[in-house]
Amino acid sequence: MELAGTLRRSYARFALAVQNASRRRWPLVLIAMLGLLHVAVARGSTDGWARALFLAHLGLVLMWQPFFSGSRRIGPAQTVGIALVGAVVSFRFDAWLLAFWIVVLAGLMGGMVFLHRARWQRRAYLAVLVYLLALLAVLVLPQMAPGAALAPELRTAAAYGLPLLLALPALFPVEAERADAPQAIDFFYSVFLMLALGMVVLGSFTLMALWRLGYLEALTATVFLVAATLFLVVLAWDPAGGSDGLALFFARYLLSIGVPIERWLRFLAELARVETRPERFLAEAVGALARMPWIAGARWEAGGVQGEVGERTPHRLGHTAEDLRLELYSRYRPGPALASHLALLGRLLAGFYGAKLRERELQQASYLQAVHETAAGLAHDVKNLLQSLKTLCAAVEKEGEDPRLLALVRRQLPEISQRLATTLAALERPAQESAPEIAASEWWSALRRRCAADGISFAAGEIALHARLPGALFDTVAENLIANALAKRLREPAVSIRVALATDGQARLRVCDSGSAIPAATAAALFRAPLPSAAGLGIGLYHSARLAAAHGYALALATNRDGEVCFELAPARDQGSVPAAIMRP
Repeated sequence: MELAGTLRRSYARFALAVQNASRRRWPLVLIAMLGLLHVAVARGSTDGWARALFLAHLGLVLMWQPFFSGSRRIGPAQTVGIALVGAVVSFRFDAWLLAFWIVVLAGLMGGMVFLHRARWQRRAYLAVLVYLLALLAVLVLPQMAPGAALAPELRTAAAYGLPLLLALPALFPVEAERADAPQAIDFFYSVFLMLALGMVVLGSFTLMALWRLGYLEALTATVFLVAATLFLVVLAWDPAGGSDGLALFFARYLLSIGVPIERWLRFLAELARVETRPERFLAEAVGALARMPWIAGARWEAGGVQGEVGERTPHRLGHTAEDLRLELYSRYRPGPALASHLALLGRLLAGFYGAKLRERELQQASYLQAVHETAAGLAHDVKNLLQSLKTLCAAVEKEGEDPRLLALVRRQLPEISQRLATTLAALERPAQESAPEIAASEWWSALRRRCAADGISFAAGEIALHARLPGALFDTVAENLIANALAKRLREPAVSIRVALATDGQARLRVCDSGSAIPAATAAALFRAPLPSAAGLGIGLYHSARLAAAHGYALALATNRDGEVCFELAPARDQGSVPAAIMRP
C-alpha cells in the first residue's frame, strides 16, 4: 500500500511538472510525445520495447490532448477506456495499428493548422504534419505490404533524419500572449484529412495488388489520383461561368430547416403590425412557434404573466432576455444546428417583445405629454384671465365709484366670463380644437378696450364688415404676445409696443416691440418646445403655436433685430403680408 501511494504521488508530481512545462513551452510535450512514437516505429512492431514506448507515448498524448482540460478529474468510465486502450496496444500491436494511429494524429494536426492565428503555431503544426506523413510513408507502410520494403539506406536515413523535423517547433519563436491559449481543432478538416490519408494508403495497396506496381510507384499514382479527384470536386463545388454547383445544393440542404422558420417570421411580422398589446403578442407568437415540426411545447414568462402551450419533453432549450423567459421543448435531442436556430428564434422573439414594450411606453408618454401640454396651455389662459381680473380689481380699489370705471367693468366682466367659459369647455373637451369665429371688428375693439391702459399703439387698416376670425385663437395669441412685450418693457423701460391687424382675405395679427433682439439660440427653439423662462417666451408661445396650427394658422417670429422684434399670426401659407404702412407708429 505504501509503495502504491508513493508511486501515485510520484506520478502526480511528474504529471504536474510536465503540465507546467507545457504551459511555459507547449512544444516540449509534443516533441516528447512524437519522439517516443518515432522510436517505437523505428524499432518495429515486433519489438517488445516498441510496445512499451508506444504506451508511454499514449500517456503523453493524454497530457497533450486538446479535448479535455488537464485539471479535469478522470472518472470511472474514462479509466475503463484508458485500460482498454492499453490492453489493445499490449496484445494487438502491429503496423496496421501504428498506421491507423499516425493517420489519426495527422488529422488532428491538420485540423489545428487552419484555426490558429499565430504564425509560429501554424508553422509548428505544419512541420509536425509533414513529419507524420513522412513517417507513415517511409517507415510504417512498407512494413504492412509484402514486397514493399525500401532500401536499407533510405530507411536508415529516415530513422535518423526525420527527428530533425521535430526540432523545428522548438526553434520557432513563441508569442508570450498566445503560449497559454487553449488549443482548438477544426473537426471537419481533421476528418477530411484522415479520409484522404486512408484513401492514399488503401489505394496504394490496391494498385500494388491489381497492377503489380512497386510501392513507390503505387504510392505516387495514388497521390496523383486523389489530387485529381479533389480537383474535380472543387470544380463541381464552385464551377466557373456563374453556373450552380454542389455548394448551392449543399447550402439548400443545410438551410432546408429554414422553411418553417420563414413562415413563422412572416407570421411574426404580421402579428407585430396588428397586435399592440405585448402580452397578447407574446402569447400568439409562442403559440405559432410551438406549431413547428421540431417543437413539442413552449413555456414563457414575462411581465408577471406566464403561459404554456404543448407538452414538455426532456430536451429543453432556455432563453432569457430582459423581462422575458422562454423555454422550448424539442421532440428529440437537438443537434448543434437546430439548437442555434432555436436560440436565434428566441432572440428574435425577445427583440420583438421588447419593441412592443417600448411602443407601449411611448404611447403612454405621448398621452401624458398631450395631457400636460393641454393642461399647461389652459393654465396659461386662466392665468391671463386672472391677470385681467386683478387689473379690474386694482382699478376699482383706486378709482372707487367713478362712472367710467363702472362702465369699463360692465364691458370687461362679460368678456372675461365668456373667455372663462370657453377655457372650461376646452378643459372638458381637450380634443376639440375648433372654436366659433367672431367678427374681426368686434374682436379688435374688445382687444383695444382691454389694453387701453397699457400704453400700446394699435394700428389697423380698414376692417371689412364681413371679416371674421377665430376669437379663442386670436385672444390666446394676442394676450401671450402682449404679456411678453409688457414683461420686456419692465426690463427695458423705453420699449414701445405696437399691435397691427389686417383683414384683407383672412385675418393676420402682428405684435412688435422696439426692444432688444431675442438671442439666436432662444429664437431657434421658439414654438418647438416649452422654454424654461421666468419672464415669458415659454409654454405660452408653444401652446399658441400648436393652437394656431390646429386652426390652419402659423405663429412665427417675423423680425428679430434690435429695435424691431415682431411676432406674426397669419394663415399657414400667407405669412409676412401685413402691410408695412400699418406698422408705422
